[in-house]
Amino acid sequence: MAEKIAFGLGMAIPIAFINSVAQLTNLIFNLGLGVSLIWLGVVQMIPRLWDAISDPLTGYLSDNTRTRWGRRRPYIIFGGIVTAFTYVLIWWAPRGWEEGPLLAYYLVVSLCFYTATTVFSVPLTALGYEMSRDYHEKTRLFAIGSFLGNTFAIVTPWMYKLANLDFFESEVEGMRWIAVIVGGVVLITALLPGIICKERRQVDVAHQAHVKFWPSMKSTLRDSVFLRVVGVVFLVTCGFNFVNNFTNYIVIFYVYGGDRAAASTMLGWNGTVWAITGLLAVLPMTWTSERLGKARTVQIFVGLMMGGSFLKILCYNPALPWLTLIPTVFISAGMLALYTMAVSMVADVSNLDELKSGFRREGSYSAVYSWWLKVAVSTGFLVSGFLLDSTGFDDQVVEQAGSTLFWMRFWEIGLPGVLCLIAVFVLQSYPLTEARAYEIKAQLDARSPEDRPVESEA
Repeated sequence: MAEKIAFGLGMAIPIAFINSVAQLTNLIFNLGLGVSLIWLGVVQMIPRLWDAISDPLTGYLSDNTRTRWGRRRPYIIFGGIVTAFTYVLIWWAPRGWEEGPLLAYYLVVSLCFYTATTVFSVPLTALGYEMSRDYHEKTRLFAIGSFLGNTFAIVTPWMYKLANLDFFESEVEGMRWIAVIVGGVVLITALLPGIICKERRQVDVAHQAHVKFWPSMKSTLRDSVFLRVVGVVFLVTCGFNFVNNFTNYIVIFYVYGGDRAAASTMLGWNGTVWAITGLLAVLPMTWTSERLGKARTVQIFVGLMMGGSFLKILCYNPALPWLTLIPTVFISAGMLALYTMAVSMVADVSNLDELKSGFRREGSYSAVYSWWLKVAVSTGFLVSGFLLDSTGFDDQVVEQAGSTLFWMRFWEIGLPGVLCLIAVFVLQSYPLTEARAYEIKAQLDARSPEDRPVESEA
């Protein structure tokens, strides 16, 4: 249990703290510093393009590292330390700079930040894949990660509210000092899994030849079962990131008529409800998975997300702003199940790959999964900037045009709902069932470490 908790605390970084950068960048750099939304979208996309190199490289290095501390833990500790430091630096952009230098500063620091998070999170996820071969135990491990991650996520939505306190000169100044506190928390939660968690496959890989980079990447990308899981995550992530931060702008300018202080309170409550729902949804998700299987569980919960999206037609109501909490519950429960079950399913896929190839290369699967997820997010950054600009949104005025508010709601409701519907169909007839997973486990347990491929076969 100590290892599960340490692993779960590490998962708080991608679930809560890394996501907070995406959530707050537009609010601080656009509304606070006046940087163009389109250029922010472009700059936010560039580090994720860099992930096309850093993610596979980190996975490859992690799979092939041999130290007395293990394959994963040295990267987890180093990446966690740099992640904490660069998180703080993002919000300490020099005041008084013009838009160009501000964008350059954000680009350089965010490149360092996202590289550090890759060095931390890819080996951490790979470590989670190999901590157990049991079909349900893998789900429980990542469920604990989701639970603890969402515990921290209760706090992160209030960061913008805290930054707007009268105590600070401005929201930009407030965010600087909040980031210092958050950076300290990130450091602690990053170090714990690297120190406490054990690598249980040390003996298995002791005789394994080094995995070659390109053959490993090609094999992973040709794995049809893996690609179905990635396809679902990619579709849903694109759907919600294409309208990245639209909810914030709709709440501020449609529900509250431009009153940022009042809207920030509701945004804080929405974030808190989101996180609490993520905590509570762990139990029904686990119950459903143990009875219906992982793929059917994902289909059910993605359906909830689709329903939550379309509920916004009624729940974006200036007369009843608290209605915005209802779709938040549906979408949060769906997101929790999607990302928790997806990594558990990828762990099953990596076991199937080990059975076929003889190699343990969880790092490659973790890297490719992470890369496609980041492609969806980065594409969303770019598309959302252009979409928001196409609505006629003007950050210099309090009252937006009626047509602007309509098209903001049209895209924010429609795109995620449609892509969730497509994702449900992608998982039809998913082949890696519980029975098949236990067959694979039994065959792997019967092997000896000496059965690993030798260098010439790698």
